[in-house]
Amino acid sequence: MTVHYQLENLPDFINAVITIGTFDGVHTGHQQIIKQLIEEAKNVNGESIIITFHPHPRKILGASKEIKLINTIEEKIELLAAKGIDHLVVIPFTEKFSQQTAEEYINDFLVAKFHPHTIIIGYDHRFGQGRKGDYHLMEDFCERCNYRLLEIPAHVLNAVSVSSTRIREAIINADISTANTLLGYDFFFEGLIVEGKKLGRTIGYPTANLKIINEEKLVPGNGVYAVELFIVNGELSLMNKENVGINNSQSIFYKAMMNIGNRPTVNGTSTTIEVNIFDFNEDIYGKTIRVFIKKHLRAEQKFNGLDALKEQLAKDKLNAIESLTDGL
Repeated sequence: MTVHYQLENLPDFINAVITIGTFDGVHTGHQQIIKQLIEEAKNVNGESIIITFHPHPRKILGASKEIKLINTIEEKIELLAAKGIDHLVVIPFTEKFSQQTAEEYINDFLVAKFHPHTIIIGYDHRFGQGRKGDYHLMEDFCERCNYRLLEIPAHVLNAVSVSSTRIREAIINADISTANTLLGYDFFFEGLIVEGKKLGRTIGYPTANLKIINEEKLVPGNGVYAVELFIVNGELSLMNKENVGINNSQSIFYKAMMNIGNRPTVNGTSTTIEVNIFDFNEDIYGKTIRVFIKKHLRAEQKFNGLDALKEQLAKDKLNAIESLTDGL
């Protein structure tokens, strides 16, 4: 897959078959659209193209500028690359771009830049200034602009909408089982290993403290989780082939348990992310790790002292190992 960031430098696509969307999560609903896109491109001996936007349009136009995403733009690129798309075009979404009229969006953006053979969109797709453009307007331009318009089935669109909302809610509520099922892969994030208070090592459970690299990344709800992780090498880590189909045999995966929360037993006041990596004793401060969340083990709770906490951590480790070994 080739990624394009500048509209001015786009190649001359061959029988371009395009679809447009944010594709946050690249989940099972999105995957149905991607499958249709690829099939249509093959049918016309053309190239499959996804047009997406960065930053997220809601960050520019929404009432609230704060938005948490299932995927960062880098993660989205990885996931889409694994699906066999020919081209991904990342449009810098600005207020100026949003102020195009619907007609300008069709003529000056889609047609002039992509010369599409086929456009695949949903009946509820809105575009242009004030979101006045819709499927029917795009249909009106078919003949004069010489493109074919295909509608994404309503049941697929509903699946996309429902899945995106449910995935976000599930992640926030620590319902990882539901999130992973709807995603079609294990929810993951990357974090930088930073200095912590090193309390865990005093009770036999040393932890790596993580700082989320991208502040827009959605973080799971508080609790204890069974996870797998690897240390990222290079600027762009590749996904585990078991999860999304890219061969990443170079990476060593470690089993671990993770706590997200305020550490009430020691009167913590801020949310931390701590990972206890099993059978691991290396200095990884300053490195980045990618964490795949496999299972939610329990809610965060306050214990009556460090001895009680240590006893529970022993149980958590056994539960985590059992979950990770049995494939959940």
